[in-house]
Amino acid sequence: MKVLVLTGYKSHELQVFKKNDPAVHYIKKAIQKRIVSLLEEGHELEWIVISGQLGVELWGAEVVYELQTTYPDLKLAVFTPFLLQEENWSESNKEYYELIMSQADHIDSITKKKYETPLQLRVKNQFLIDKSDGLLVVYDEERPGNPQYMIEMAKRKAAGQSYPIFMIDDYELQLVVEEEQFNGQHDW
Repeated sequence: MKVLVLTGYKSHELQVFKKNDPAVHYIKKAIQKRIVSLLEEGHELEWIVISGQLGVELWGAEVVYELQTTYPDLKLAVFTPFLLQEENWSESNKEYYELIMSQADHIDSITKKKYETPLQLRVKNQFLIDKSDGLLVVYDEERPGNPQYMIEMAKRKAAGQSYPIFMIDDYELQLVVEEEQFNGQHDW
């Protein structure tokens, strides 16, 4: 597995509106643990791929940048669904997005035009699933949300070939919270 798509809830789906929200710390820690586990299990992971959505994807990009000090061969690619996806975001979100994008190893836009139709989001999901070897998603099936569409595509691909889907659900997040609190680790 060389290419892993990372996605999950958008920040508004989690009711997280500040980067210093403790939930962000725990989500990032859970993503880090899962990626490190895959690397240590011998997966030749080279690329983490996101579409640049606010929330889990951009937090995951921060995790990849942190991991690059230990795993310098790990790279981040951002494939946006359309040009200027951040165009209508708040100034602080635009700045954060630009900071993440400035450090990415590869950036491209899938449809090569500005937003026109929700079909561009479906095309993005299909592109990312087609071009990857697995999916890492922060998602709990008890709490439906945006990631369900990509998960459905991933499950269709997995039905015909080896395509692992790694889910970080609410239970796993709760374990991370408890472990962090037990260890007294608060580095936010």
